[in-house]
Amino acid sequence: MLAGAGPRSLRHVDFPQPLEVVVMAPHPDDFDAIGLTLRHMHAQGHRLHVAVLTGGASGVDDGFGGATDPGAKIELREAEQRASCAFFALPPGRLHFLRLWDASTEADDAARLQDWMAARPADLVFMPHGNDSNKTHRRTYEAVCAAARELRWQAWACLNRDAKTLGMRADLHFGFGEEDAAWKAQLLRFHRSQQERNLRARGSGFDARVLEVNRRAARELGLAVEYAEVFELQALGQQSP
Repeated sequence: MLAGAGPRSLRHVDFPQPLEVVVMAPHPDDFDAIGLTLRHMHAQGHRLHVAVLTGGASGVDDGFGGATDPGAKIELREAEQRASCAFFALPPGRLHFLRLWDASTEADDAARLQDWMAARPADLVFMPHGNDSNKTHRRTYEAVCAAARELRWQAWACLNRDAKTLGMRADLHFGFGEEDAAWKAQLLRFHRSQQERNLRARGSGFDARVLEVNRRAARELGLAVEYAEVFELQALGQQSP
């Protein structure tokens, strides 16, 4: 894989051996936003490890599902993520909730993240793009890059486009049609707190919002399919000069 070589379909990338793939999800539901790419990697025999970095309590409407305090809201969102990953068929032991950037110190959180990453050396990392209006997405990008430098990883990162990405280069894409879109919509709807919140606040569901991002991406790339998950490649683990 070469960064900046132009958009290339992940369907046509042949990896010489099974990879250790780490998914760094800022919130519960970020795994699902690139669910078809990850399903493809899983089906190809690559080993997926998923870290959900924060509980995402602020994304739950007060009282939804009976949750009124941050702890209950975190439990609710983590239960949604477990349900979606069970539907995906991810082995339960590969899903981890780190609950960073809440009650502990910044140094403790950095150490916990680095320890988790050190135990799972990666060949390929999926994570958010740093050029994003969501501060938790930016913080995830910065924290993972810093930990990778400390660990001297030699890995590639796939930085994914989402609804709040401000701009990025398209190096890789995973195109798909309506049948796969229906599967992805079902995966996304396991996050009922987000589905209901989007319906109330925006008039369309979380599933429709994510798929519209994919629809626009496919159109901008001029693909022959209706949707695409899109990624920018970046080398991880490089030491600063």
